[in-house]
Amino acid sequence: MSFDYPESFLLLPIVLIIGWFWPRLGLFRPLRLLILVIIAGLLAVPKIEKQQNALDLVVLLDRSESTEDLIDKGLPEWTRLLEKSKPGRKDTLRFVNFAAEVADAGIDGSSFTGSRKLTKMGLALSNQMAQVDETKPTRVLLFTDGYSTEPLNEAAEQLKARGVPLDFRLIRDEVTEDVRLARLSFPERVQVGEPYLISILIRGNTDGVVPLFLKRNGQLLVETEVVLKDGVGKVEFTDRIPKVGSYEYVAEIKPDEDAHLGNNRASRWIEITGGPRLLLVTKYVDDPVAQAMADMDFDVQVVSNLSQLQPGLLGGTKAVIFNNVPAHEIPGDFMRSLDFFVREQGGGFLMAGGKRSFGSGGYFQSEIDELLPVSMELKSEHRKLAVALAIVMDRSGSMGMGVAGGKTKMDLANSGAISAINLLGMMDQATVFAVDSEPTKVVPLTTVGGEQKGIAQRVSRISSGGGGIYVYTGLKAAWEELRKSKAGTRHIILFTDTQDTEEPGDYKKLLKEMTDGGATVSVIGLGTDKDVDADLCKDIAKLGNGRIFFSDRPMDIPKIFAQETVTIARSAFLEDPVKVVASGRWGEISPKPLEWMQQVGGYNLSYARKDATVSLASADEYVAPLVAHARRGLGRTAAVSFPLGGEFSEEVRNWEGYGDFMQTIGRFLMGQEMPPGIAVRHKVDGTRLNLDLLYDAEEWGERLGKTPPTVKLQEEAGGDVFELAWRRIAPGHFSLSRDLKEGSVVKGAIRVAENAIGFGPLSVGTSVEWAFEPERVSELRQVSFETNGRELLNLEEAWLRPPSVTASSLSIPLGIFLLCLILLDALITRTGWKLPVFVKREKRAKVARVKRVKAAKVAKPKPIQNTKVEVAPEKSEQPSERRSRFQRAKDRK
Repeated sequence: MSFDYPESFLLLPIVLIIGWFWPRLGLFRPLRLLILVIIAGLLAVPKIEKQQNALDLVVLLDRSESTEDLIDKGLPEWTRLLEKSKPGRKDTLRFVNFAAEVADAGIDGSSFTGSRKLTKMGLALSNQMAQVDETKPTRVLLFTDGYSTEPLNEAAEQLKARGVPLDFRLIRDEVTEDVRLARLSFPERVQVGEPYLISILIRGNTDGVVPLFLKRNGQLLVETEVVLKDGVGKVEFTDRIPKVGSYEYVAEIKPDEDAHLGNNRASRWIEITGGPRLLLVTKYVDDPVAQAMADMDFDVQVVSNLSQLQPGLLGGTKAVIFNNVPAHEIPGDFMRSLDFFVREQGGGFLMAGGKRSFGSGGYFQSEIDELLPVSMELKSEHRKLAVALAIVMDRSGSMGMGVAGGKTKMDLANSGAISAINLLGMMDQATVFAVDSEPTKVVPLTTVGGEQKGIAQRVSRISSGGGGIYVYTGLKAAWEELRKSKAGTRHIILFTDTQDTEEPGDYKKLLKEMTDGGATVSVIGLGTDKDVDADLCKDIAKLGNGRIFFSDRPMDIPKIFAQETVTIARSAFLEDPVKVVASGRWGEISPKPLEWMQQVGGYNLSYARKDATVSLASADEYVAPLVAHARRGLGRTAAVSFPLGGEFSEEVRNWEGYGDFMQTIGRFLMGQEMPPGIAVRHKVDGTRLNLDLLYDAEEWGERLGKTPPTVKLQEEAGGDVFELAWRRIAPGHFSLSRDLKEGSVVKGAIRVAENAIGFGPLSVGTSVEWAFEPERVSELRQVSFETNGRELLNLEEAWLRPPSVTASSLSIPLGIFLLCLILLDALITRTGWKLPVFVKREKRAKVARVKRVKAAKVAKPKPIQNTKVEVAPEKSEQPSERRSRFQRAKDRK
């Protein structure tokens, strides 16, 4: 028997001392003394311990790619040995499969259908600890190669807390020729121009020479050979970068013979920090915006090759400016990253005007449309001359594949075509062809006015067929129909699967005929620019004087159709000079007054959103916003609708306040600096992100007590944003962990009061499963040792019962017994009822008294002598009349 609180028995002597001084309490009565002892025992929480005679054995089977079929080969023999050595009927054996996920395998563990790309050993152990029957002893037996892709510290704590030993048996394929890039390491963040060390570790089962290639942002830095001695080779390089930004390093080895190619490549990002950095995206040579910003010591990074734009460039950036660049040339990942950059990381974004900006540049319904303080909605005053639009739709077999929401690629393409037609004006014309090996005229050339509903019904009935799309046939049929139109603008949109675009024919000759006839051709490619038919699609768009769009997200197809239609069907840029009028609200950006220019050479027509602040407007019939700004989440956005460089910008560039205007709006976009006393520390361990928020408790404690910090992550550009929960470790320290998707690039933002701390991009390795880090095996051995487990070579010893006993509480039976005693004590006190033993004792005492009385009667009294006794009289007393009871009885007789 044991007690949780044995010190409760110290109350007994105190109570007995009280009973000694107040005897009327009757605490020394045997019954009440027993009651006191039981009460003290209940306060001590008594338990009775007994040894268990049953064991739950949980067998975890590593089903990841690195174990290949080793589990399947050994499982029948392991199962036979474990069943044979089972000690008793009450012992249970259960198999659980795990890799990137955990799945109960039933009684034999024979199948696993989950993802095998990772070895989430910690997840599997934690999952089983949540299901442990605490009334029975449990052991875990782990069959694995020992290379977990996540740390085991949390699972180890859970195993120790529940007293569950972890046994393991290492299973490995005897591969003699495997070379792997074990580690690519360098600091996560350095200052501009600061030299830093890049270390690359290569491991192999044999010695030899391995070719190594190191790239930075796609450019080859080093090509060398690494010598492996005793299975290990290490090389180090020094690098320094003179510009702020985020840069990706990719290291790759190419051994002559290798068993596993999946562990030959590694990538990581580094952030080069400096002063506040502004990213200017422009195609102007010597952009005046860059010069104006540099004059105020802003660190400006100019990107003219738009294909180089990638989400990593946003790391360390405070604001982004798009200066008259078209949407179709901006990589989709970068465009999708801007929303998180502004709303969550507190960045700034500005779009400047021009013929390739706003609606004219194809930004209507794009990923950044809602960020802008102005709306690019379509109104009648935007109209060009009448437009004739032909849509050539891919209806090949690949378009029948399902996507999210229970729809197919064909359904989304149909929706895109319908949205394009609905954006046309009443006098515009449209025709639609569905093409596989032959073109099908779904909608002949029709004036759209009043016919949108009927056209939409016919387009929605297009279904996928077979084979690929015959490009030449489809384009020729569309041109034959389109040339019937007398519209001022004739345009063809070719929608095709970039993996299945066939039979181009003499498309170059056909496209020259079309462009000579005043028609243009744009291509929407479902896929990426790396697909087999991507170059053909690019060439068609280039020769057709149109635009090329790539998207591997079918859900984006309707938006791209809308962007392209707005670009060709609406004239959103007004080329005539227009005078300007100030609204007087520039003071919300800067207290310093600004002397505006008299007029601008042209501007993009748009409309201010409800939450926007307009500082400058056009003095024409539209009163359109020329300078507007708004808050978006934690960030700020602005729209300058007139050109800041190039064509139609002469009046603005000659304006004396040009430099002050750009510098002021740049400072506005960059927001406030983060107050001191707070820092973020992050690390990716395998596929797990560990994040720590450190702060000065005296300076930040009260503010964070009222408004706790929040953190949001985005694993992929434009992907879902999810919020994580902090754990308070100590005053001044919050922490959290999160499992990430292999190969993903993660960005994050921590909101502290009204400030945002951005971090990332952070790369999660693409070959984590094949890293084979020896430290992981050492960690597994340590966890097994700490939990009293073993490396099990003989499976017949698997059923060793841990030194575990179960403790059953005695509180309930003792409580019932105590209640009975209290009732008994009350009964005795109220009725005088006594136990038989006490009744017999009283009877014996009474008999003894009677005998003594009889003996006194028989005895004769002594004769009284006549002795005269003189007593001195007292004033108020009579002679004593006291006689014994026996004498008075004699006198009465």
